[in-house]
Amino acid sequence: MVEFITMAPTSGDSTLVGLANNSSKLNSWTGTDENAERPPTQEYIKAIAQAAEKGGFSTLLLPTGTGCLDSLAVAANLIAYTSKLKFLFAIRPGFIAPATFAKQFATVDYWSNGRALVNIVTGGSPVELASEGDYLDHDTRYKRTREYMQILKKLFTEESVDYEGEFFTLKGASLFPKPVKTPLIYFGGASEIAKEVAAEEADVYMMWGETFENTKQRLEEMKQRAAKHNRTLSYSVSFQVILGNTEEEAWEKANKLISKVSASILAKKEEMIAKGDSIGAKRLHQLMESSKERNFKIGPNLWAGLTQVLSGNSIALVGTPEQIAERIVELVELGFDKVLLRGFPHLETIEQLGELVIPKVREKLAQKQLVK
Repeated sequence: MVEFITMAPTSGDSTLVGLANNSSKLNSWTGTDENAERPPTQEYIKAIAQAAEKGGFSTLLLPTGTGCLDSLAVAANLIAYTSKLKFLFAIRPGFIAPATFAKQFATVDYWSNGRALVNIVTGGSPVELASEGDYLDHDTRYKRTREYMQILKKLFTEESVDYEGEFFTLKGASLFPKPVKTPLIYFGGASEIAKEVAAEEADVYMMWGETFENTKQRLEEMKQRAAKHNRTLSYSVSFQVILGNTEEEAWEKANKLISKVSASILAKKEEMIAKGDSIGAKRLHQLMESSKERNFKIGPNLWAGLTQVLSGNSIALVGTPEQIAERIVELVELGFDKVLLRGFPHLETIEQLGELVIPKVREKLAQKQLVK
């Protein structure tokens, strides 16, 4: 059974990316500066959540970052307006103690009747991390993440927790209320230490979409790493989506999406990549750079044009609903049981995916007897 995930644009939303409004900062989620075309109001994010639930998405990712609304506060609000949708909280281990986060998380999980999930985010821009007091280097952050995940799993399942590590020490810690069921921990990272931590501790390994060949190689590598620890992981892959009634129309929409990109935004993104230490972001940037002469096409229905301005999940599936469904089925056949899909603007894209793509994917998988 494949699950569909989407993201709430809690930093704001836009119909175009790469617009400049004379701000010194780049919003890595929308590819614009701080002034979002569609602010993340309560009504808009509520509409996103309800559209996701209606459209067949199982889970809504609530991102983290200095430009985003607080994920726990957003989820606490949204549980009253949804009945089945799960909430995937992005949390950075350097900003909130594990026992404190576990209490906040468990409260939302209790009130939502078990609809809470954890997404541990170790990385980010060094400048952004420093602005919130986190000065650890790349590998040390992942060592801290390992401890953070170990503590959360103990708090979720054990009555009394003692833990002594390099970064955290707990004596006689307990958690009330206990989660309705032990929540899955989602985690991603492309560096060597990130992949090792994932193989040891994560339940779901999250990947940003790349070329089909790169994605297949990384999936096989992670399966082998997990097997060395006698573990089996679940796997999620993420893409932007640009739909058209015809393939030509879809590509026209893709080109339009970046038609107003400003030179200042391009420069800010280059600076972000140069100063950053995210291996995953650098991989996507290299794909974008190597595909400029092909209008950023990196494979069938695959496009890296958004990577010019977006950080993180920026590779797009471009095509008709039938083509997008075919590409998703191929990914499921590779071994992904979770697919994260988003696009600009988010609300309309979620509605289109729920109406035109998700049913096609389920139908195709049923025909292949991959879902029951």
